[in-house]
Amino acid sequence: MKYPFRTALLLSLGLLASPALQAQAPVSAPQSAPDPKMNRFIDDLLQKMTLEEKIGQLNLITVGFDVTGPVVSKDVDASIRRGAVGSVLNTFTPTAARKLQEMAIKQTRLHIPLIFGYDVIHGHRTIFPIALGLASSWDLTALERSARIAAEEASADGLHWVYSPMVDIARDPRWGRISEGSGEDPYLGSQIARVMVRGYQGADLSKPNAVMACVKHFALYGAAEAGRDYNTTDMSLVRMYNEYLPPYKAAVEAGAGSMMSSFNDINGVPATGNKWLMTDLLRRQWGFQGFVATDYTAINEMTAHGMGNDAQTSALALNAGIDQDMVGEIFLKNLAQNLKDGTVQQAQIDLACRRILEAKYKLGLFQDPYRGTSEKRAKATMMKKDFVADARDIARKSLVLLKNSNNTLPLKKTGTIALVGPLATRQRDMIGSWSGAGDWKQAVSLEQGIRNAVGSSVKIVTAQGANFTDDEQMIARLNEHGGELNVDKRNAEVMIQEAVQAAQGADVIVAAVGESQGMTGEAASRADIGIPAPQMELLKALKKTGKPLVLVLMNGRPLTLPWEDKNADAILETWFAGSQAGNAIADVLFGAYNPSGKLTATFPQHVGQIPLYYNHKNTGRPYAGVALDKYKSRYLDVTNDPLYPFGFGLSYTTFEYGKPELSTASLPMNGTLEVKVTVKNTGSYDGEEVAQLYIRDMVGSISRPVQELKGFQKIMLKKGESRTLTFRLTPDDLKFYNTDLQFVAEPGEFQVMTGPNSRDVQTATFTLVR
Repeated sequence: MKYPFRTALLLSLGLLASPALQAQAPVSAPQSAPDPKMNRFIDDLLQKMTLEEKIGQLNLITVGFDVTGPVVSKDVDASIRRGAVGSVLNTFTPTAARKLQEMAIKQTRLHIPLIFGYDVIHGHRTIFPIALGLASSWDLTALERSARIAAEEASADGLHWVYSPMVDIARDPRWGRISEGSGEDPYLGSQIARVMVRGYQGADLSKPNAVMACVKHFALYGAAEAGRDYNTTDMSLVRMYNEYLPPYKAAVEAGAGSMMSSFNDINGVPATGNKWLMTDLLRRQWGFQGFVATDYTAINEMTAHGMGNDAQTSALALNAGIDQDMVGEIFLKNLAQNLKDGTVQQAQIDLACRRILEAKYKLGLFQDPYRGTSEKRAKATMMKKDFVADARDIARKSLVLLKNSNNTLPLKKTGTIALVGPLATRQRDMIGSWSGAGDWKQAVSLEQGIRNAVGSSVKIVTAQGANFTDDEQMIARLNEHGGELNVDKRNAEVMIQEAVQAAQGADVIVAAVGESQGMTGEAASRADIGIPAPQMELLKALKKTGKPLVLVLMNGRPLTLPWEDKNADAILETWFAGSQAGNAIADVLFGAYNPSGKLTATFPQHVGQIPLYYNHKNTGRPYAGVALDKYKSRYLDVTNDPLYPFGFGLSYTTFEYGKPELSTASLPMNGTLEVKVTVKNTGSYDGEEVAQLYIRDMVGSISRPVQELKGFQKIMLKKGESRTLTFRLTPDDLKFYNTDLQFVAEPGEFQVMTGPNSRDVQTATFTLVR
C-alpha cells in the first residue's frame, strides 16, 4: 500500500501506527486537520534541501546585540548565509531581528526564514507578577490577558517564539524555579497551562500579533531532588501520570506549538535523550504534532550524565525525538557523521527538519518573514497605557494577605508611616529575575507607589534598616548577574537604630523584606528559605517599638515565617509584582483594592518539612494531633501542619460558607453530580473570594490523595451579599491512572469538600455507582 510522503516517513520511523493499529493508539490530544497546501510546500522544499541545510534547520543559536543592532560574529554570519541556522534566541527589536532575517532571506540558497525566540516569561516590556504570583490570582481571564499582552509586545519586537509557559509541578520551595511555575497542584496547573498557551498563540499563529508557545520543561523538572536546580528526578509512573504530567498534557491539548526538554533524567535517561518520553508518551500517546527544542546545551550535558561523547549524545537525542538543539551545536557538528555511521536515519533528520519548517509555515514566516514588524509598530505597542493599567490590576489580584490582626490593614491616609527594609525603595527587584526585556528603571517602587497613593496627606519616613544578607559570597554572586545590590557598609546595628528611630516617630511600620530578585529563579536554589538574618534582626528590633508592624514580603518562593506569623500584625505576600508593583501594593495597603489572592504553593513552618503539599497520600499511621501519640507519622519537634495551606488567602472582609449540598447521593457512570454551596460576605467591605472544591476517593485500587482540587470559582460579593454557587462533577473528574496506567473512575465512596482553602472545608459524601 502506498502512503503520502509525510505518512510514509512517520511509518518508517515507527512514529505512526499502520491503519490497522491506529484505532488502538492511545492518542488523547485533538489532532489538527491535515493541511495539504502546507504539506505540499514542505515536501517540495525538503526535496530541494541538502543534508547540511536540513541539519542547519535543527540548529538554534544565541546572538547577542547592543543598541545599534545584533552583534553578529564572523562565524555566525557565515553560518546563517550557508543555511546552518534554523532559529535564533536573544535577539529582538525590529531593527535587530530584521538584520538577521534579511541575511537568511536574501543571502541563503533557499531563502528559509529564521524563527526568533526569547524568554518572555511573565511579560515582555510590560512586566507582570512572576508566574507563581500570577497563579495566586486564581483568575484565568487575567492570566490569559497577561499572555496576550506579552504576545502583542513580543511580536511587535520581532519575536515569534516564547519560552513559556513553564508548567512544572513544584513541591519543594528550595528550588528557585518554583517562582516560574504555577505551584503544586495538577488541576490548577492544567487550567493555567491552557489559558497561557491560548493567550500567546491566539486563534491563528500566522497573525502578526501571535507568538508560538514553548511549554517547559518536559518533563518533571520541578521534582528535582533536594530542590537543587538541574538535579536528578526519580518517581513512579503512577505519580508521573497522576500528579506531574497533567499540565504538560493540557498544554498539548490546547495546541501548544513546541515543547522544551528538561535537564533532569527520567527513569535513568536524561529527558533530552529519552525516547519513551519524547516519542512514546508525547507523540504516540498524546498526539503532539509540534516540535521539541532542547534547553540550553542540554545535548552536550548528557555527556556529564554518563550517556557518551558528543557523537553518541547527538544520535541519542535525535533518535529520542528532539528536533532542535539549543546553542550546543551538537547536531550541526555530528549528525552528518552519525548518518554515515548508521547511528541515525535520513528519515529521522528529515522528520525533525519537517517539524521546524512546519512551525515556520504556521507562523506565516514563508508568507511574511518580517510579520509586519516595524519601529513604528513597536513604539505604538510597548507599554501602552492600557497594558500598564492591566499590569497594575493583575498585580493587585496576585497579592495574598496572610495575616491581618485587629484589622491593621487597610492603612489610613493620615499620620506618619515608617517605610523600612532593603526592598522599601528599590525598583530593580520589582520585576523579578525572569523579566527578560523589561526595564527595571520603569518599575514603580513600593515607596513611589505609596507616595502616589497618599500624596502629601501622609508623612513617609524611609530607612533601609538592613542589607539583604550578610553573606558576601551570595552578594557577589547576585551582582555578577545583574543584582544591582548596593551594600550599605555601615555597621548593622547603626542601620537598625536608624530604622527604629524612624519607627518610634511613626504611627505604623511598613517593613519591606524578603529576597532580592536574584535569590530565586534559575540556578537560585536555597537550603534555608527563611528571611535572611540581617532582615530578621531588623524585624525583631522593630517589634520592640510596640508600633503596628506590617510586613510586605517580596520573594519568589514560599518562605518559612514562624516568627513573622507570630509577631507581625499584618503580612502581605506580594511576590515580585512587576512593572506596576508599587502602585498595586499601595492599592491594597490603603484599601483601594481588597486583596483576593490565594496561595498555590504551601508555606511550611520549617524547611525540614519539605516536601510539604496539600494533596499528599495518607499513611498507615496518620497523625491526628494527639501530643503523646508517638508511633504515628509525625515529627517530634514540629507539627505536620503547614504555616499557610494551599488555597489560603485572607480578605479585608469575611466570608461564610454553608455546607455543600449534593444533587444526588449516587452518581452513575453516565451522570452529573451538582454540588451547591452558599457563600456570604459577612464583613464590612465588598470583596472577591475564591471558592474551592476538593474531592477524596475513599477506597481505590491504589492509595489516593487525601484531597484533590477539582473546581474553583472566583466571585465578587458586596458586603452582606450571598450567592449560591454550583459546581458540577462527572465521573471523568474522578478518574485517575491505576497501576496499569489505565485512566479509570472506580465505583465507591467519595468525599466532596468546599471552602476558602484546602484546610477550612466542609464535607459531604456520595457514591459512584455503575
